[in-house]
Amino acid sequence: MARKNPFANILDDNDRPAERSVVEYAAKGASRSILSTLDDMAARADKLAAGETIVELEPDTIDVSFVRDRRANDEREFNELVEAVRENGQNSPILVRPHPNTVGRYMVVFGHRRLEAAKALGRKVRAVVKEMEDREHVLTLGQENSARANVPFIERALFAADLARLRYDEDNATILKALSIDRTTLSKMLSVASLPAQVLDAIGEAKGIGRDRWYELKLLMDKPSNHDIAFEVIKEDGFAALPSDGRFDLLVRRLKLSASRKRIQSAPQKRSWTPTGGSLSADITSDAKRFTLEIKAKSSEARAFGDYLSENLDRLYEAFRQDSTQQREEP
Repeated sequence: MARKNPFANILDDNDRPAERSVVEYAAKGASRSILSTLDDMAARADKLAAGETIVELEPDTIDVSFVRDRRANDEREFNELVEAVRENGQNSPILVRPHPNTVGRYMVVFGHRRLEAAKALGRKVRAVVKEMEDREHVLTLGQENSARANVPFIERALFAADLARLRYDEDNATILKALSIDRTTLSKMLSVASLPAQVLDAIGEAKGIGRDRWYELKLLMDKPSNHDIAFEVIKEDGFAALPSDGRFDLLVRRLKLSASRKRIQSAPQKRSWTPTGGSLSADITSDAKRFTLEIKAKSSEARAFGDYLSENLDRLYEAFRQDSTQQREEP
């Protein structure tokens, strides 16, 4: 409710509103200036209470949000922001709320990078102050980011995971509303956000990588054997020097290559054997854990040879072991 000017109605000696001529007289010169100032102050107080007035605050009085929307910090982009603020000033205010636990301090709702830029320049930060509860804080932050086109998918996924841990509701309605997404997208976001933190930190924000490719990486990492490969890749010389999108591409490419090699190695190998001058043949199929020998002949020789092999398996196996041992002992 707007505050009324306390001098808007001036009473006469009988506690009745003064005649128009008296009001007009009172509103001239210095009196008019005083009344105008009081009107402005009342309007400003109303706007401040509603969170509509831009004020200047000392950055050191402002704490970061209890839930962060951005993890990575692009140094080049931040330096560009600092230079833009240095030359042109801070065009867009940040949004803060009175700190829920500390009197006299504030908490950022959105605008962390602009706050850091003000700190770097040693300036006050322009801010809108608005009273709000935690859930409104979360919704405002999420919706503000949803309106921006440059927020990387992985940052949105990690933000969704943070909100899920806060458990504002059992059906994740708050997250869906904050990020303006459907349940299928949320499911994939939470799945991707569960990737090992070491891998996520090594890749970075990967601005050009969307939902489907991040989910592809998640499916590759679902194979436990790929974890060791991923950790080896991110520790390789030169990995960190690649741009963020390049790091993502390299990791996925190496994981796919490993899976392809495993498929080749595990594929059964087939060959045939025919003895010189013999009337039989054999089809041989083998893989890492199985060896199959199928003997075929037009006569009974196939069965006779098969019986011979069966009766001599112990002798043949012992000869195989001796040969294997000898080969290992040779320099």
